[in-house]
Amino acid sequence: MSDSAKRSILAGLRWTSLRLRLVVVFALVALTAAVSASGIAYWLNREAVLTRTQDTALGDFRRQMQNRAASLPLQPTGSDLQDAAGQMANSGPGYHVLLVDSHDGKPIVGSSDIDAFTKLDVPASLQRQVNKKQPMTSSNTHEYHLFWQRTSIGGTPYLVAGTKIIGGGPAGYMLKSLDQERQDLNSLAWSLGIATALALVGSALLAQGAATTVLRPVQRLGDAARKLGEGKLDTRLVVSGTDELADLSRTFNRTASSLEKKVADMTAREESSRRFVADMSHELRTPLTAITAVAEVLEDEADSLDPMIAPAVHLVVSETRRLNDLVENLMEVTRFDAGTARLVLDTVDVADMVTACIDARAWLDAVDLDAERGMMVLLDPRRLDVILANLIGNALKHGGSPVRVAVRADEDELVIEVRDHGPGIPEDVLPHVFDRFYKASASRPRSEGSGLGLSIAMENAHIHGGDITASNSPDGDGAVFVLRLPRDAERLAGAPGGDDPDRNEKGSAK
Repeated sequence: MSDSAKRSILAGLRWTSLRLRLVVVFALVALTAAVSASGIAYWLNREAVLTRTQDTALGDFRRQMQNRAASLPLQPTGSDLQDAAGQMANSGPGYHVLLVDSHDGKPIVGSSDIDAFTKLDVPASLQRQVNKKQPMTSSNTHEYHLFWQRTSIGGTPYLVAGTKIIGGGPAGYMLKSLDQERQDLNSLAWSLGIATALALVGSALLAQGAATTVLRPVQRLGDAARKLGEGKLDTRLVVSGTDELADLSRTFNRTASSLEKKVADMTAREESSRRFVADMSHELRTPLTAITAVAEVLEDEADSLDPMIAPAVHLVVSETRRLNDLVENLMEVTRFDAGTARLVLDTVDVADMVTACIDARAWLDAVDLDAERGMMVLLDPRRLDVILANLIGNALKHGGSPVRVAVRADEDELVIEVRDHGPGIPEDVLPHVFDRFYKASASRPRSEGSGLGLSIAMENAHIHGGDITASNSPDGDGAVFVLRLPRDAERLAGAPGGDDPDRNEKGSAK
């Protein structure tokens, strides 16, 4: 699977991805719309179904009461009431009838189905309303009215209605089951639920399509930006269409072209500057060699020269040496910048290396060494000598004696700590101590050093795969430089800035 495909899948899975947010928003909008529409449709259909069933049953019950119950004798028997109730139920649209009257204070009841409908099934509140005589007014010309209510018996919904014959006669009650209507409404609810789910799925698919349409150009733009950040300045986008995303792609292409041109110009100027420094340093070496030879002769004869001339001779000699060191440092920096610096590896005893470095520069009296013999590492001896010379020399020059050098090693890393007993490094200077030509004091721009020593030491540490850190001692007594190098730099062989390809199998230079 390609990296772009993996990134696309991971982007689709992230909770913060735009694709997921689009899908969620589309889904929420569709869900809200579908639920609202389904709820309204269900409510309207429910009212329509129940109202139609209710009106049909009540209208028929009212006619049956007027036609059959009203024709009963003034003192009906229980048999009369039961026959009338059965006839009313058989003629009605599927409901049960209960007729109630009284004779000599005793209630007489006739039911179309005594097992299905009794007086106990009629709510007491409905019975009170049916038997209550209404006051006669201009707007109310009837003493008794038809009352109804919906109730539930044994978990089944029913419509219960009742009225009383005007002018004397039995009270009639009707019980109509609404179970079929409930089943129809449940079927409607399931249908609306399925429609809502389908709308939700459809909205998610639509959101996915819209997100793909929008995000595919954005993803291509992101991939192109990553390639541009990786240094592939010739990266361009294929532009199609006239929308905002096409304008964004055109803007990216113009920006990339401008960046490529500027980087090419800067690279050319940097290469020209580096070549100038290298050529200048190389050209200076020939006259410097001659001047150095003359300066050494003058230094040997300085004691026999006129006392007025001797200081000038010593100044010329010291400045010639300083200039010679500066040229060598500039050539070394140029090699690092050009990427032509190489490691020449050899297995050495670190304690012997540090001792040789200190002895060669006559620092034995000013440096305390804490190092055990027998710590063998594979590195470039010359470059380690340059690092140590710069760190120890810097400590002696800007710190205070004695300078302590401690060496320790573990399985993978060599650590060399150089500590002085001077005033330490100011906090505002610490971040810049390894910068090229950096001077801690702007009022003293001229010093014996070139300002390149610590930066060259850092470059030599980096080429080994190591690092150098600078800090002040926790007890406030001096500065501490810590060099960390891998014990085996052979893994860098063949890489830019790595080992010399002509070394032998054991890592020693030929």
